[in-house]
Amino acid sequence: MSAVERMPPGGKALLTRYSHGERLTHWGVAVAYVALFLSGLALFHPFFYWTSALFGGGPFMRIIHPFLGAAFAILFYAYALRLVRDNLLVPGDRKWLAGMFRYMNKQGDDVPVEGKYNAGQKLMYWSMIVVIALLFLSGLLMWRPYFAPGVDPTLRRVANVVHAAMAFVMFVGIGVHVYAAYWTKGSIRAMTRGTVSRAWARAHHPGWFAKVAGKDAP
Repeated sequence: MSAVERMPPGGKALLTRYSHGERLTHWGVAVAYVALFLSGLALFHPFFYWTSALFGGGPFMRIIHPFLGAAFAILFYAYALRLVRDNLLVPGDRKWLAGMFRYMNKQGDDVPVEGKYNAGQKLMYWSMIVVIALLFLSGLLMWRPYFAPGVDPTLRRVANVVHAAMAFVMFVGIGVHVYAAYWTKGSIRAMTRGTVSRAWARAHHPGWFAKVAGKDAP
């Protein structure tokens, strides 16, 4: 049996897709994002100020939001840098993108996936690399009292606009990410328990399945 396979009592062999460290980091990033999103809403518009109560009130929320942002960026890049190789685009990804909507609607033949992640997941990965970098840099220019006092007011206003725009882009991207995880049955289990069935791997990521399952792969 492969080193990445596990046999639960009375069950079928499962393939390990995510390690304990990967899952812990992923959920740490997720928790930090939720806290940032809720506190960011209160800072964005008075209509959402009620969310500040979740953080003990406005003053403490204003203090903790940028520290959460820094922790979020550190966690994300610590996780993302380990996944660069798996997210490099390959020629077969073009075919996945061309048939993406057929695949999502389960029409016609399944679109082959050569690696651990499909082209949609890879585009999400690279877009978040850029978006989170812009959020972090613009956040630094707005972060009082540590960085903002020495920043030109015009540049700080530009940073505010960039920060809000990137936060919206990220909100949409995370929404798509969560929906795709829910839509692809078995994906949430992979990130909670770390394993997937051989049938799931063969159906959704045949290239990765061939790599980890060896001779039993198609």
